[in-house]
Amino acid sequence: QLQLVESGGGLVQPGGSLRLSCAASGSTFAYNAIGWFRQAPGKEREGVLCISSGHRITYLTDSVEGRFTISRDNAKNTVDLQMNSLKPEDTAVYYCAAAPSYYCSGSSWRNYDYWGRGTQVTVSS
Repeated sequence: QLQLVESGGGLVQPGGSLRLSCAASGSTFAYNAIGWFRQAPGKEREGVLCISSGHRITYLTDSVEGRFTISRDNAKNTVDLQMNSLKPEDTAVYYCAAAPSYYCSGSSWRNYDYWGRGTQVTVSS
């Protein structure tokens, strides 16, 4: 069983950058794909990016291509989400989640098993 904890959220101006980190505890981390999701008030949870255990990256939404990247360090049990050129519409609670296998499980949050509690990202001037 994995336990995930997100960090790095905060308030940033439009055009700014933030780096979120997902720290995992559990012996299976290296064998699980990890996804980042976000949920804005009144909206359904949305997939953002996912990285497989073999470091293959999958964009779960087109809206962040060219602005967000994802990376993982299996030795440190961490997955980072680098967010650049942030927009007000990126404002949301961001969650990391573990897929049940080596590979990303698509863009639906229902396909991911273990979740952190989230970190708030607010993009505003």
